[in-house]
Amino acid sequence: MSDLVVIVYPTEARAEEMRQTIIGLQKEYLIEIGDAAIAVMHEGGKVKLNQLLNTTALGAVSGSFWGLLIGAIFLMPVFGAALGAASGALGGALTDYGVNDDFMKELSGSLQPGNAALFVLVNKMTGDKVLEALRGTGGTVLKTSLDRTQEQKLRDALADAHGTLPAATEAAPEGEPPAPYPQGSGSPSPVG
Repeated sequence: MSDLVVIVYPTEARAEEMRQTIIGLQKEYLIEIGDAAIAVMHEGGKVKLNQLLNTTALGAVSGSFWGLLIGAIFLMPVFGAALGAASGALGGALTDYGVNDDFMKELSGSLQPGNAALFVLVNKMTGDKVLEALRGTGGTVLKTSLDRTQEQKLRDALADAHGTLPAATEAAPEGEPPAPYPQGSGSPSPVG
């Protein structure tokens, strides 16, 4: 089963840097991701999605190959390639790979203009090594499907940028457990 993790960064560039870090961890076989998309809130409330894979382009390439092959059989390779590319591009544009686009746009509606949310669909990971690689990188967890213990470890690792614990754990009265973090509610405050 896959887990979804959504982390907010103050800029699109910072979110892209973190996506590249996670892709690097995948190359080291420390994490296996199903998708890693970035949603950016622009002035005026428009959300732009930056997908890891361009399904329209992949569909066009695949469609042209099959169209060329079928066209060659019927002695019309150019027509077959063009028709295949067009139908492949249409099929690719209608395909939603990984995290649902409508879900990403809806959840990103709470971001401040200029902020970016990194959506990562995690299939498998070596938790301790991934958390160590992400330690001190900043960001605010907006939503996860991780259990509470794993989510808290992620929040602590991201917040460890200045060697401090998150404010919710510092403000607990003596002898009482720290207050839990809200599950995906409200607007996150950017951490850089």
